[in-house]
Amino acid sequence: MTRVSLSSILLGAALALGALPAAADTFQPEPGFVSLVPGKDLSGWKYQPSETFDGKTESSDGRYTARDGQIVVNDYVPSKGPHLRQLWTQREFPKDFILRLEFRASTNADSGIFLRGPQLQCRDYLVAGPYKQLKKYKPQDWNRIEVVVTNNVAHCTCNGEVLEAALKLPATGPIGLEADRGQMEYRRIRVQELPAR
Repeated sequence: MTRVSLSSILLGAALALGALPAAADTFQPEPGFVSLVPGKDLSGWKYQPSETFDGKTESSDGRYTARDGQIVVNDYVPSKGPHLRQLWTQREFPKDFILRLEFRASTNADSGIFLRGPQLQCRDYLVAGPYKQLKKYKPQDWNRIEVVVTNNVAHCTCNGEVLEAALKLPATGPIGLEADRGQMEYRRIRVQELPAR
C-alpha cells in the first residue's frame, strides 16, 4: 500500500484549485513557427474594429485573460459586456499557413477558432458537440488542434482526428478566438506561413 503524506495531498489540491501558480510553460515553437501569444499579455490581439490590448493582461470586459503563455476565455459576467465576444489577431494571414495550438475546455464549454473569418468549433466536444464521435479527445485535459490552410481551404484535426476536411476560407483575414459558454484555455498558439507555390 502506498503512503501519501498530507502535505502532498494539500499541495495537489492547491494546484488543482489554482491557489498556487503552475510551473511556467517552457514550450518553444518548432522551427519556422511564430508564437501568437508573445508573453504574459494580449499584445497583438484586439476586439474589432480597433480596440487593441497591447501590454494588457486582460481585455476591457474581462472575457479574455493572458496568463503564463495562455489566453484564457473566462466565464461570462452579465454586468461586464456582451455575452458573445471575439478576440482577433491584429495581423491578417493571406498566405497558406499551418496553425497549431492546444486547448482545455471546462465541462460543456463552447468556444471557437476563427480562420480568416469562418469558425471552427472548439468545445468540450463529447458533451457540447458537434464532433461527438472523437476517440482521442481528452475531456478537461489538453488537446491539440492543427489547421493546414492550402489554397483557401482548411484541413482541421484534433489530436490527429479530422474535424473538417475542407473548410472554405476567404483569401485573407485574421485568426480569432470566441468567448461563448464556460471557461476555455488556449496555449502554445503558433503559426507558420508557407511559401507560395
